[in-house]
Amino acid sequence: MIKTALSAALSACAILSAGSAAAQSVPDDILRAELRDGWRMPGGTQMAALHLTLAPGWKTYWRAPGEGGIPPSFDWTGSKNIAGVTFHWPKPQVFDINGIRVIGYRDELILPMEFTAADPSRPMTATAEVDLGVCEEICVPMSISIGAAFDDGSTTRDPMIERALAQRPETATAPARCAAEAIRDGLRVTASMAIPAVGPDEFAVMELADRSVWVSAADTTRQGGALTAIADMVPPAAQPFALDRSSVRITIFGGSGRVVEVQGCTG
Repeated sequence: MIKTALSAALSACAILSAGSAAAQSVPDDILRAELRDGWRMPGGTQMAALHLTLAPGWKTYWRAPGEGGIPPSFDWTGSKNIAGVTFHWPKPQVFDINGIRVIGYRDELILPMEFTAADPSRPMTATAEVDLGVCEEICVPMSISIGAAFDDGSTTRDPMIERALAQRPETATAPARCAAEAIRDGLRVTASMAIPAVGPDEFAVMELADRSVWVSAADTTRQGGALTAIADMVPPAAQPFALDRSSVRITIFGGSGRVVEVQGCTG
């Protein structure tokens, strides 16, 4: 059974255009949210999904939102028997909002999430407070509460979640090579990949598993079959740090709509 609760705290902050904010009203039904309880996987994990339905034309953000935006954050305090959560992000779209490139989803997001139990013999209950942003010509921060009890062990698959899983980015077959050099407040990382062109107007997004490290927009260039992305990484301490290359994720976007991911890199 799906259990859903939604509370929205609206304030017109993170405004991209003051003029458009004054002219545009915020719809009453800007966002609806539920946690679909999904099915039990063969290995014992629970495949579920966050389902967001937005007002027509409104968008929400990917985990790395681009030049401006609010990435979603999840607080699982209050969950029971949950040891870990793995997110299976479907490929996002690239939008231009008042000259700013942002990455996200229009009208709807189905985000599959795979839950691991602390004790596989006991049922799991997931409860989360989610902070996220939604945007049309203005951006609005919102807070939602979601929850579901995974107590029946059903293996019946949810077609909506299956469709979202099928929409994940492609996975690159060749690994990336990363070189890191110290800068005053962190590292400058250069990733080189032997990868065919993903599409026109390619650009790469670099991320670390440690979300507390700020990562700049990547400077992306191509020479034939080689793509290079350079980004600065600044930790909270604002000083050079040891880079875990296995935690580097590089996502390449092409103007054709293709999205390719590279997980980890070598030295």
